Order: sequence, then C-alpha cells, then structure tokens
Amino acid sequence: MKSVAINGYGTIGKRVADAVEAQDDMKVVGVSKTRPNFESKSAVDKGYDLFIGIPEREQSFKDAGIEIAGTVDDMIQEADIIVDCTPGNIGVANLEKYKKEGVKAIYQGGEDHDLTGLSFNSFSNYDDSFGADYSRVVSCNTTGLTRTLHTLNPLCDIGKVRAVMVRRGSDPSEIKKGPINAIVPNPPKVPSHHGPDVKTVMDGVDITTMALLVPTTLMHQHNIMAEIKNDVAIDDVIDTLEKRSRVMLVEASKGLGSTAELMEYAKDLGRNRNDFYEIPVWQESINIVDNELFYMQAVHQESDVVPENIDAIRAMLEMEKDNEKSIAKTNKAMGIF
Repeated sequence: MKSVAINGYGTIGKRVADAVEAQDDMKVVGVSKTRPNFESKSAVDKGYDLFIGIPEREQSFKDAGIEIAGTVDDMIQEADIIVDCTPGNIGVANLEKYKKEGVKAIYQGGEDHDLTGLSFNSFSNYDDSFGADYSRVVSCNTTGLTRTLHTLNPLCDIGKVRAVMVRRGSDPSEIKKGPINAIVPNPPKVPSHHGPDVKTVMDGVDITTMALLVPTTLMHQHNIMAEIKNDVAIDDVIDTLEKRSRVMLVEASKGLGSTAELMEYAKDLGRNRNDFYEIPVWQESINIVDNELFYMQAVHQESDVVPENIDAIRAMLEMEKDNEKSIAKTNKAMGIF
C-alpha cells in the first residue's frame, strides 16, 4: 500500500484524492489547502488529513473551525509520492522542496514540460515514467488528443494531423474567467500549445493545432483531421475506438449531440461529481475522404486526466510494469468504460 499526498485540493486535486482512495494498492495520507474555504471543510468531512500550504494562515483555519494536521512540509514526510495539483507556475518552488526531501512528484498540465523534462500518458509512453522521480501528466486537451490518435495510429498509420480545439471559457466554479459574449482565439496564432504538448508523449507525431474559447463551462470539443497512409474503412475506425477503454463512441441521433447532453449522461451514469473520464467521440462525425480521417470528440476538462494520474503513480513507484494492467485496474476501481 503506497502513501500518496495531494498538494492542492481544488478542481483536479480533490478528484485525484478520491480516485486514489478508490484503489486497493494506494492511500491518501493528506491533502493541502491555502485557504479555509468549503473545499477545506469538505476534505476534513471526507476524512482526509488536511495540511496547510501557508503556515501563517493556521489561525484562520482554527477560526473557521477546520482541523488541520500540520503543514505541507509535514505532509511530504508521510508520502511515497506527491501529486502536485497546485495552480500553474508554482511548481518550480515546490520541486525544490520535493527534491530536498527526496520525494517523488507528479505535476499537472498547467506546468511546462521543461519543469520535469518528462511528460506522461497512460497509453502512449507509460514506460518512460517507470521508476522516474518527477513527471507531468499532460493537460486535459493533450490527454484527449493522445488517447484517440494513439489508439488509431496502428490501424491508420497517421501522417499529418490538424486539430481545432473549441475550448470552454472557464471551469464551472470560476466566476471571474471566460468570455461572456465572445468567441476568443486562444491564442490568436497558429500553432497553439496543444500540438507541441502532444509531441512530449507521442514520438514522431506531426500535429498542428489551433484553439478558441467559447462561452461555456461544460467541456472542450475537438475537430480532428488526420492524413492516413493505410487503406481503412470507417467501420474499422469505429471498431478500433469501441475496443479502447477510456474512449466512448456516442451518437447524436440517440440524444447525445452536445456537450450539455454528455454531461447529463454522466449524471445518469451516477458518476462522482458528474465526471466523464472517457473521451466521447461522435460516431456520426467519423469519415474518411481522400485518405484523410475526420472525427469530432469532447473532453471533460475537470476529469479526463484523473485516471492518468493514478497510472502515473503506479509507473513512478514501480507498482505495475504493464500499462494495460494498470489501466484496467484503475478503470475497474473508478467505474470507467
């Protein structure tokens, strides 16, 4: 049983904590917060030991009636590995702390690849992080692109990929972010950062991406165009995607024609926090024209990277050498298709 600490109990951190607790080969030894807000109270109510990231705020937690177990420095001492879910650009300072204490750490896609020099995806490069001290689970969009492209590449022999990301303006809880009455090129140049990020986990992929923000909080949506070198049929593509866990074929004709309906489906599935861990691919969108494959998919930005974090823990702590065995174990514990 490996001990995992979650540094940062926000959108991703609280989901990772619950995913760790669902496994039978790892446990949460603590989570951290910097403010005594509702998430801090929720963590304690769930039975997680709560550690504070800013020691000077200890009194504010006491005033709020929230029990703390110590500081982040104390939490690190109890962990075999840290899953760092703090806001982007804090990672550099944290990394120095982890190195000093000799503890392994996993970062999220909000940090640059250069921070660790190693990025992670369960399907495409699990072995690269096996036994590593520091790695980074790529962003939600990169995870979504990699899952489907890596799945289809053996069938199609994919050449150049072009992808347009229609991104949510903000997460549901972020009231100060996002366009209200606008479509915002993000960034207003090509390529966006997503293509280079895919290249950190898929060797040899030739991908160019562009992205824009729209006024929604629910999910991202990808429009993918990939040149293919093999002569394959649409039914072959469908069959390949159907067999791949963490990818789900959905049909607009059956009422799943939008991200709103996908989120409603997640509720019907009884998912914790209505999470959609799989990458939904609209079956009707799959087409092949002149050796170019087209398809559309959605990405639940709050949750698709969560199972990847669990697999990264197993890889870095050398708990499971075979990526597919780790994926299957994680999926079973979390109820993922």
